[in-house]
Amino acid sequence: MSSPVTLINGTRERGDVSPHRDVKNHMLFEVSTEAANRVGGIYSVIKSKAPVTTAEYGDRYTLIGPLNRASAAVEVEPLTPSNPELAQSIANMRDRGIGLLYGRWLIDGAPRILLIDTTTGYRFLDEWKADLWNTAGIPIPPEDGETNEAVVFGYLVTWFLGEFVSHEKKRAIVANFHEWLAGVALPLLKKRKIDITTIFTTHATLLGRYLCAGSVDFYNNLQYFDVDHEAGQRGIYHRYCIERAAAHAADVFTTVSNITAYESEHLLKRKPDGVCPNGLNVKKFSAMHEFQNLHQQSKEKIHDFVRGHFYGHNDFDPENTLYFFTAGRYEYRNKGVDMFIESLARLNHRLKVSGSKTTVVAFIIMPAQTRSLSVEALKGQAVIKSLRDTVSSIEREVGKRIFEQALKWHEGDETPENKDLLSSTDRVMLRRRMFAMKRNTLPPIVTHNMVNDGEDLVLNQIRRVQLFNQPSDRVKIIFHPEFINAESPILPMAYEDFVRGTHMGVFASYYEPWGYTPAECTVMGVPSITTNLSGFGCYMEELLDNSKDYGIYIVDRRTKGVDDSVNQLADCMFEFASKSKRQRINQRNRTERLSDLLDWKRMGLEYVKARQLALRRTYPASFDDDYEDFENIFESMEPKLSRPFSVPGSPRNRSGMMTPGDFATLQEGKEGLSTEDYIAWKLPEEEEPDDYAFPLTLKDPRRATPPAASPVIGLTNGGV
Repeated sequence: MSSPVTLINGTRERGDVSPHRDVKNHMLFEVSTEAANRVGGIYSVIKSKAPVTTAEYGDRYTLIGPLNRASAAVEVEPLTPSNPELAQSIANMRDRGIGLLYGRWLIDGAPRILLIDTTTGYRFLDEWKADLWNTAGIPIPPEDGETNEAVVFGYLVTWFLGEFVSHEKKRAIVANFHEWLAGVALPLLKKRKIDITTIFTTHATLLGRYLCAGSVDFYNNLQYFDVDHEAGQRGIYHRYCIERAAAHAADVFTTVSNITAYESEHLLKRKPDGVCPNGLNVKKFSAMHEFQNLHQQSKEKIHDFVRGHFYGHNDFDPENTLYFFTAGRYEYRNKGVDMFIESLARLNHRLKVSGSKTTVVAFIIMPAQTRSLSVEALKGQAVIKSLRDTVSSIEREVGKRIFEQALKWHEGDETPENKDLLSSTDRVMLRRRMFAMKRNTLPPIVTHNMVNDGEDLVLNQIRRVQLFNQPSDRVKIIFHPEFINAESPILPMAYEDFVRGTHMGVFASYYEPWGYTPAECTVMGVPSITTNLSGFGCYMEELLDNSKDYGIYIVDRRTKGVDDSVNQLADCMFEFASKSKRQRINQRNRTERLSDLLDWKRMGLEYVKARQLALRRTYPASFDDDYEDFENIFESMEPKLSRPFSVPGSPRNRSGMMTPGDFATLQEGKEGLSTEDYIAWKLPEEEEPDDYAFPLTLKDPRRATPPAASPVIGLTNGGV
């Protein structure tokens, strides 16, 4: 599988490239099987990144993906290409019977997109399989439909790019490929010496997912795996070969996190050139100073659901109730659900022993095979709705009676008494609704009837730790085996609203190349727990000195044993549950401050670096500065951060200085402004202490010791 075009000190041989292409106004193609085709997480990555990339490139940016007619019919507006070279390339392929749809993807940024109808290329499948074997030594079994699709798509992409290069003679062309399903084209482009600069981005290694799913000690044995044997044993050797060939054939190889880079180095046998973390379109989630109000509104909706689910056992105060949740694909071990449930049991014990009045309701939101909603779940919501409707009706009638009696009141008359306000009919209806709330069973731990209840891993773990929603339990648990949606008859909320209404997200993942769920929590101002085996956790751990103070708790699953990690997770949840309401509000303010760190406007810079590095390797003569210095661009460039949207809620530095609401920043106080609005004051002794003494401080990897707390946001940036 060795590439016929070698890299010498990171630079391609000069024989296969034109030295005269314009690298400043280069064209960019982004290739993915999830472009305008929702399958998994890469769809979210590409869609959320599109506005930033389109703003940078305009019509020089085009996405390429396979045609899914169902989604394209509602997501893509057909257009005639304005670029003559692009139009000619599309016309030539159509003349050969290949179906192509060019248009505008109807999302933020409205990027141009080219969708290839792979069904029109299957007549060449056998010929292309033979060519792939001769070119790269990759065998493709006939019965693997997904890989057959990847081969057809890869050859059609290569065909198109070859056509385009033959017409576009002036500008350089960069093609960024995502994941192994789009990677077949990379070794083909190298073999045919097509003058294109290539980047391969892997979001998770194929073999890594399979190994972790098999409950092996993955990270401690990463360097010892016989990768060919392990891939063959799992029947994915041909897929693994495609992924490895793509990684080695690309001019620049990137991953989405440092933990995935470490994994890729050992499994794909090439050290990534850099890390391009996944960002978010923060503007979509941004609520500025309204996010606290949105939290309160969404929390009320969750309260309504909990009242119905626990009818007959509503013996805990909603004002002293915290909502924790975990969500994602049903990967019991990889997503850390086993650790989450075990730590909930230990948290329950600690809350009971400490005499805490706080109740924690923990949601597990993971799609599993279900038959229907359970009768108990539906009955609970119906009972509460009937009670609410009856009480509302009585309220209206009592209001009318008070109004009528007040109209007839004369001096010396008595004010209306309670016995005069509630009629006998009202009392009977209210009593009937209250009797309907009698319950002889415990509230259920699952909202649906499961297809395989006795073998479900989540339910069996809950049963093992005996979290059965007993009245004495301070931790209640609800397994919701479907994603949250606004059409649900029991919990009618959009997922975003549900997250806003919770108090903490818990994602104790063992294998998580990035981790969008804790990132989404962060931009919505919801504290979260993650691990140092997730890409997001590693990113925050390296970027921030005091991540816990800003609502990002990071559990050590890399160096600690399982029991110690479970205890640490339970400690984090107990610490959070012990906070006062004021402290939780302050922490949510700090969490929301981190939004700018996750915006594509910042994260997208890593993709800019990757493209620049790839162009310099391909066309070194087109750049004046030293190429060797640019090789370390991912480590050396540290863009300063802009000031976050919101200021922290009353953080104090070592001198006791704090920010008086929206009046001033710590920086203004340090600059010597002397008005009382800007000068620090001490909190009175009787007020609840604020444990978060320092503002946001970013790590500087060039310093041996952590930097001292600085009042200015963005002075240092460790980057990734």
